[in-house]
Amino acid sequence: MNLDVMFSPKSTAVFGSASPGKLANVLVHRLMEGGMETIYAVNPKGLGVEAVPGYTSILEIEGPVDLAVIAAPAKTVAGIMEECGQKGVKAAIIISSGFSEAGNAAGEKEVMAIAGKYGIRCVGPNCAGLINTHGNLVATLETMPPKGSISMISQSGAVGGEFMALSGNDGVGIAKFLSYGNGADLTVIDLLEYLKTDAETKVIALYLESVKDGRAFMEAVKQAALVKPVVVVKSGRSSMGQRAAMSHTGAMAGSDAVFDAALKQCGAIRVDTLKELFEVCKGFSLMPPMEGRKIAIVTNSGGPGVMTTDRVDKLNMQVPETSPEIRTALAEFLPAYAGMKNPVDITVEGTGEQYGRAAQTMLQEMDGSVVIYVGTPYLQSMPVAEQIVASSKSVGKPVCAVMQVGTDVTESIAYLQANGIPCYEIGEDAAFVLEKMAAYSEWKQSAGDASCFAAAEPEGKLFETSNRLLEPEAMALLQKNGIPVPDYAFVRTREEAMAAAAARDTELVMKVVSPQIIHKSDVGGVILHISTPEQAGEAFDRLEKIGEGNDFRGAILCPMLKSGKEVILGLTRDSQFGPVVAFGMGGIYTEVLKDVTFRVAPVSEETAREMIGEIKMYPLLKGVRGESGCDLDALAKAIAAFSELPFRYPDLEEADLNPIFLYEDGLCAVDARILGKR
Repeated sequence: MNLDVMFSPKSTAVFGSASPGKLANVLVHRLMEGGMETIYAVNPKGLGVEAVPGYTSILEIEGPVDLAVIAAPAKTVAGIMEECGQKGVKAAIIISSGFSEAGNAAGEKEVMAIAGKYGIRCVGPNCAGLINTHGNLVATLETMPPKGSISMISQSGAVGGEFMALSGNDGVGIAKFLSYGNGADLTVIDLLEYLKTDAETKVIALYLESVKDGRAFMEAVKQAALVKPVVVVKSGRSSMGQRAAMSHTGAMAGSDAVFDAALKQCGAIRVDTLKELFEVCKGFSLMPPMEGRKIAIVTNSGGPGVMTTDRVDKLNMQVPETSPEIRTALAEFLPAYAGMKNPVDITVEGTGEQYGRAAQTMLQEMDGSVVIYVGTPYLQSMPVAEQIVASSKSVGKPVCAVMQVGTDVTESIAYLQANGIPCYEIGEDAAFVLEKMAAYSEWKQSAGDASCFAAAEPEGKLFETSNRLLEPEAMALLQKNGIPVPDYAFVRTREEAMAAAAARDTELVMKVVSPQIIHKSDVGGVILHISTPEQAGEAFDRLEKIGEGNDFRGAILCPMLKSGKEVILGLTRDSQFGPVVAFGMGGIYTEVLKDVTFRVAPVSEETAREMIGEIKMYPLLKGVRGESGCDLDALAKAIAAFSELPFRYPDLEEADLNPIFLYEDGLCAVDARILGKR
């Protein structure tokens, strides 16, 4: 999608009152400050702003107009768009509010219809505008940031303004900023597609409140993430936050666990706060890739080094002890009393040269470095900063700096960041950023260029007269789709029950089959330890009596299975992402343990293995303290096959297999609950 006319217009018309203090007046000044040369003010009074000429209609302007920036009352926007179309304008930023976010969906639809008629691409309405620091475009009310390589897409203009304020305070530049507001035309998906190929954008930051088309969003994120990092913060994680998000955007906020799973699948990096969003983007924008998880820590103070090490460990990163060869190399320029095992503690007497050489030496066998300087009144940090910059240029690996205390720390931080070394308040923050960078490199190496989804073709309907499959129907469905079930028999009469028992030389269990009896055990609908045909006949009689008045259909007879590790598989439909598969520890304690992980379905066997490894009880499945491990290959195949069911049978709404018994060799789905759309 070519949005160059949106991001790099040669001429811009601003609509709205040009009186001092009014939005359009402020926007004209922002455009002037940004360096836009050809600007027009369009308003009913034809007022200009300083050297910017004023007109009562865009049709009065003699030259071409590329971009319209509209900050006029909502009721006038349709007329403005009509005249823009007649003028040949091809892009519009509609800052005006009072549309779908305020219940005026009809007005928004009318404006978009006019835009579509003339081929005008629009941002907004109800947005904070757009910035392109590399193209002299500041069409926003927000703070002008320094020029850089981070581009931000924000559903909220205010959050975007905060992000750019952080950028300005830290001296880390922005390439492009765009607040898309209601997203009536251009959405986050369109903007991701554009930024994916934008040469000035090195990393993409996203602030989201909701997603309209979850699967299209995932595909857009994945295709962008294959090219450059996409870092996401989403509000509405808690139930209270979800209510606030609904109130703010008028959109339903989906399950946060599902959203988190979706981001994992498409390679996005999720963070929790706006500050984390900025810090991670800063790292990606200034440093080379982090191609591993081994971190070198160089410090002149033991305490901060140890605290950083603790944080690294919690992040599943490593602070490996240095090799004998590296310790020998360090000993050539560090005093004997320095710590040389990692963290390397050069002590308070450490010089700038020692800092630089220590970091450079450590990075011979580590993947990234955190350099911590804690100053005193008699030390100067600039020599340290200069040596960090000099040494980092020769290694081509990420180096983060932490500069604390000292008369010239502010100057040193500015010097470091100007030379591509990001600075963080504490070492723990630097470790957090390096972990996110390492995780992105790992994902990129394994992601390939495939689509997010490759779903099965539909086979037909499952539900004709009821929205629930009876247990024998569910067992047949699972068996057909490659998910192992017990050797069951569905019996409708006493005689069938006795015959089925006679044909099986094992102890059996019999369960009532009735669409009105959901929890069989609660009503005595499960009979164990059936060993003879006579016992099977008696058991059937008991179940038939239990089922009187409850649409009794018969019973299901199957072998009593030896217990295995109990897990659960679940399917549901999310409002934003559609079919979702869940995996976790099963049995009667499923809701208590809540040891469950999610993915947007369908999933591959490889993704299923990732899910298995994510739950807290994974070591129990793998085998602990001499126990044999479970057949995780069979489990991964079952998860992948199960995740295909909503696509093979589009009327399937939700399903639970609980428990599934896992064994050293194979598995068996013991109980199934499969529901159709109501």
